[in-house]
Amino acid sequence: MIRVTTRSYDISQAEQLIAEGVHPVLARVYAARGLSTARELASELNALIAPSGLLHIEAAASYLADAIAQRKKLVIVADYDCDGATACAVGLRGLRLLGAQVDYIVPNRFEYGYGLTPEIVELTVREKNPDIIVTVDNGIASIDGVAEAKRRGIDVVVTDHHLPGDALPDARVIVNPNQPQCGFPSKNLAGVGVMFYVLLALRAEMRKRGLFDAQTQPRLDSLLDLVALGTVADVVKLDANNRILVAQGLKRMRSGKMHPGIAALFRAAGREARRATPFDLGFAVGPRLNAAGRLADMSLGIECLTTDDEGRAWAIAQQLDAINRERRDIEAGMQDTALLLLDDFNPADRRTIAVFDPSWHQGVIGIVASRLKDKFYRPTITFAPGDEGFIKGSGRSIAGFHLRDALDLVSKHAPSVMTKFGGHAMAAGLTIHADAFDAFSQAFEAVGRDWLTQNQLERVIETDGELEDSYYSVEFITLMDQQVWGQGFAPPVFCDHFRVLSQRILKEKHLKLQLEKGGRKYDAIWFGHTDALPDHAQVAFRLDANEYNGKTTVQLMVEHAEPA
Repeated sequence: MIRVTTRSYDISQAEQLIAEGVHPVLARVYAARGLSTARELASELNALIAPSGLLHIEAAASYLADAIAQRKKLVIVADYDCDGATACAVGLRGLRLLGAQVDYIVPNRFEYGYGLTPEIVELTVREKNPDIIVTVDNGIASIDGVAEAKRRGIDVVVTDHHLPGDALPDARVIVNPNQPQCGFPSKNLAGVGVMFYVLLALRAEMRKRGLFDAQTQPRLDSLLDLVALGTVADVVKLDANNRILVAQGLKRMRSGKMHPGIAALFRAAGREARRATPFDLGFAVGPRLNAAGRLADMSLGIECLTTDDEGRAWAIAQQLDAINRERRDIEAGMQDTALLLLDDFNPADRRTIAVFDPSWHQGVIGIVASRLKDKFYRPTITFAPGDEGFIKGSGRSIAGFHLRDALDLVSKHAPSVMTKFGGHAMAAGLTIHADAFDAFSQAFEAVGRDWLTQNQLERVIETDGELEDSYYSVEFITLMDQQVWGQGFAPPVFCDHFRVLSQRILKEKHLKLQLEKGGRKYDAIWFGHTDALPDHAQVAFRLDANEYNGKTTVQLMVEHAEPA
């Protein structure tokens, strides 16, 4: 079931925003997203929350400044997704700018799993011989790995944003906005954002030590294209602080001041960096980088982001593009299998989905879980074969169902089923005994039945109501495009009644429409939908500027339509 609703907003907040100079339509859109003052729309760097709010960040800065002064060898242990790759690149580039001796290692996810495990510590010692390990986008759950590093005389600095378990690792220092007692106002920093903040604090510490001044210090804003990419690709909430990081990164991309790897990934994706949007980062650039970690080895993606050789960056970007095409083929096959396995799935009978196939690829199950979650609107976990005797799962959730907490409850109800798990509210990973799949499915479904009401299982399309005729314009679209929209700060979706003048199917999978309202005609497209509409329809849509033969016109991107 799909229900269309109109977001409510506080009229006095909208009026306050208008008084501060905000466009009247955007004022109600912002008010509906909880904004009450134009200050929250600031996109300048000086509006960022100060690093000092992060627990232990001064201790991390002081410790790293000492390590640089003593020529200690640092090794970054990265995660294998886009956030991990960009966090690693930011760490490498930033620490080198500040004079550190630093290298990195990114474990193959299929051999070593997730986080800083004892095996990864051993591999890091063997291959890189570090004095200090710095984790990026992982480490908060790595109790055994940190203990192993300590046993070998290696200090660990953990930088992470994932939710901690009941105990914290015994690291030299932990910087994570989500650790207990951390009062940092934004809990939504991505792993790359946390690393960027550590660099800001480290640079301030080195300034304090007289190593450079405000004029001679390294320019860390040069890293913001990487910070923006990791933040958007990790689908963290774009709160006011994250919107600043993303807006600044996009500004660099649009003005051509980005790293060669990001420029090459835009080119490989057929997108124009001078018009970069969060959508490009999340759906074109990010997936090409992620593909390396899913099917091959993320060190290829990290090399793309850390090389200053444009030719090398372009060669790697083309390789990543090919890997991404292969990933799409594998995903399509897995999705077909999943739909066959769920052939008798009746949404009325089930609150959750758990599905396993022995032929599936471990690196792609997360995307398949995401597609199934979108299709059936149920928390979904897909499993693929892992190590001997185990299967690995990747889950995606819906609003109101905290996936990591749900898995925590499953582990308490059925303690022998899962060997490990971790993640966020909306995404999580886990390992279970291969013969425990049915037991896990039942325990997971039981949590779903406890936690989810029938109302929560209805997909709700939230709209911003009707749009006045005069704002169906390229000028208004340009104004909207200046804001950073994304996770937790949804782009405006308007809703109105239209007459359907014509409709045809494009490429066998999209519905191309001509709609009419108030005597004005609009082109519209509904991607991934082929069922015809009646003569009169209520349409929820986003506005898009469509360029064709040098002419720009308004096009409606249909999110949902139903008989009026």
